[in-house]
Amino acid sequence: MAIPLHPGPLVTTDLNADNPIPEGFTLIDVRGEDEWDAGHAPGALHIPLDELADRIDEVPDTDIMVVCRLGRRSAQAAEILAENGIDAWDLSDGMAAWQNNGLPLVSSDGDIPTIA
Repeated sequence: MAIPLHPGPLVTTDLNADNPIPEGFTLIDVRGEDEWDAGHAPGALHIPLDELADRIDEVPDTDIMVVCRLGRRSAQAAEILAENGIDAWDLSDGMAAWQNNGLPLVSSDGDIPTIA
């Protein structure tokens, strides 16, 4: 399944349901705590958008992909990262597309994961 990533030229990547975060990438989820708890990608790093600038030192030295629910906050996160010298790809259709494409989700509380 192809999900578009940007900035720069629009890039589409095929995300494999068995290993959806591409090799060498870290997925940073910038949604709020309640959204994260309800459902997120396994292996993602959670840094809410409003904390990102203060937690920039926690961003690993890998290729970075950022995600939110629909793409607005992740685009802002990619800008914040760029301002700090970190290139990041924005998973433009967000966790909604992730869920709609049948990619794996987990919840923090063990309930059935969902993207609200």
